[in-house]
Amino acid sequence: MNKQDSATDSPAVQSSGSGLEVVEVCTGPDPTASVIWLHGLGADGHDFEPVVPQLMWPGAPSTRFIFPHAPVRPVTLNGGMAMRAWYDIVSLTGDRDQDQKGIADSVNRAASLVDQERERGIEPGRIVVAGFSQGGAIALQLAIRYPETLAGLVALSTYLLLEHRLDNDRHQANLNLPVFVGHGTTDPMVPFFLGESLATRLRKMGHPVEWHSYPMPHAVCPEEIADLSAWLRKTLD
Repeated sequence: MNKQDSATDSPAVQSSGSGLEVVEVCTGPDPTASVIWLHGLGADGHDFEPVVPQLMWPGAPSTRFIFPHAPVRPVTLNGGMAMRAWYDIVSLTGDRDQDQKGIADSVNRAASLVDQERERGIEPGRIVVAGFSQGGAIALQLAIRYPETLAGLVALSTYLLLEHRLDNDRHQANLNLPVFVGHGTTDPMVPFFLGESLATRLRKMGHPVEWHSYPMPHAVCPEEIADLSAWLRKTLD
């Protein structure tokens, strides 16, 4: 998504117990499920807000979508320019996980959003953690470490951080967490092989992975949204 694609009449930005500002979209009264969706580098919580109606299906449960804004911080890759980022990125090579302090901070903040949904009455097994690109990398770190069994993980156009710590850090509660992985075959920002590697690694760890590739760059497309909607229906219906 591009920010210019966002809805013109957007929900108000709210504060949260995580210290992050969030955009909330509820598909009906008294939600019984939640999707926490982290945006990519330089975007914000409004980025994926417009796809919510396309993700729902007839008879879908009332769902609360939570789109947090990442903190504003300097990003080395972009010449030190300050922008919304879940952690600093030094390069587009294998050094994406160098900012381990920033990664840990964002994982903890995202975990607080999950905790907050539980406090609002949503069972962990009705919570999906999702993310695109840099946000997907954080979502993955959170989901496999969370101490209660979640509904699922959505990893779009993203990559694996801190792979050397995965086996030790993952939590027993989410050893069988279902995962949707989608990636563009012409992605210039996060090369396609990283998405393939992610899906393969998660399968080897025992996760039921639904893998999809699309003829697109670093983006989402209608076909991916339709596939994700079908996966959410299996996961939450």
